[in-house]
Amino acid sequence: MERNLSEAFLRLVKIMDELRESCPWDRKQTIQSLRNLTIEETYELADAILSEDFNGIKEELGDLLLHILFYAKIANEQDKFTLESVLEGISEKLIFRHPHIYGDVKVKDEEEVKRNWEKLKQKEKKIGVLAGVPISLPSMVKAFRLQEKASQVGFDWPDSAQVIDKIMEEIGEFTEVVRDGKDQAAIEDELGDVLFSVINLARFMKVDPEASLERTNRKFIQRFEFIEKNANKPLTEMSLEEMELLWQQAKSGA
Repeated sequence: MERNLSEAFLRLVKIMDELRESCPWDRKQTIQSLRNLTIEETYELADAILSEDFNGIKEELGDLLLHILFYAKIANEQDKFTLESVLEGISEKLIFRHPHIYGDVKVKDEEEVKRNWEKLKQKEKKIGVLAGVPISLPSMVKAFRLQEKASQVGFDWPDSAQVIDKIMEEIGEFTEVVRDGKDQAAIEDELGDVLFSVINLARFMKVDPEASLERTNRKFIQRFEFIEKNANKPLTEMSLEEMELLWQQAKSGA
């Protein structure tokens, strides 16, 4: 098994080398030109995971692996780092951050593992608690990660009931600025606080807010397409009540 795995990996490395040397498109690529493509491939993997499409997951993992080899190849050409150093680096990092496996540290549960990971990460890089959250992350994912990291050092609500209370408080503040006719910036600020609090509740409930919202997006698409398919006239000529009737049929699986 190990020999076959090594052979398969080295075959892909060889193909990457050949493409970089012989293919006009591959020769032209830079780390900057690949960046958006890598982001797109990551979202395609996320879609496949959400759909539990394991054939899709397998394919998208292959695409991402190719991108990893591509970046390493370009870096090697510029004498920045090698593929070997990437592999050695992640191996050493995993060993260092799992002292409960490779050392004599004792942990009682998953949460303690996560806390130790964050402590070791800060010690290793000498960075602040929140500094490891990428600036370019989508805002919802970023909010979740910021809250998660802050919680590892004890900056957190004691229970979900207080998070719900905070959501209601933020909704009240949002309603107030809308009622008082505040400017758009104030409305955006307060709505942002509402969303941040809702994401915090998702974290408390161990729900991925991104995946949860995407499921609702897909549900909305399915139901709205049912309205389009079953409408007996153009939607622009339908009343809200007529569309709502079809919406309820879609919800009931009619």
